[in-house]
Amino acid sequence: MGSNAGPSMEVAKPAIFNGEAGKVGGFITACRLYLKMKMRGTSVEEQVQWVLSYVQGGSADVWKENVMEELESGEIEYETVEEFFTNLRKKFGRGEEESVKAAELRRMEQGGRPWKNTCKNSREQ
Repeated sequence: MGSNAGPSMEVAKPAIFNGEAGKVGGFITACRLYLKMKMRGTSVEEQVQWVLSYVQGGSADVWKENVMEELESGEIEYETVEEFFTNLRKKFGRGEEESVKAAELRRMEQGGRPWKNTCKNSREQ
């Protein structure tokens, strides 16, 4: 079966990212998919600017403005879009990592009891 990727294939665009903790991973994944399916062959600069167009509101606005100024002045230049995503994740990914770890900890079970109950019961012994 041939590849149907390209301009004629429907691909969901990412939701607007406003810097909210815990959402950067999903945003990056949606952007990667769109870039791979629809923007192959475009420059890194065009891809970064496209991603930045979906960074709006909240704490992300000031960061976006700073990045755009740095790009325009030549202070910063990304070799790959992945380098840009790394920068984005460093800025906004901390809360996501913590919430994932907290969820994993809540799911952890020891001896058939939820982790919190296990700790509570061990203190009572």
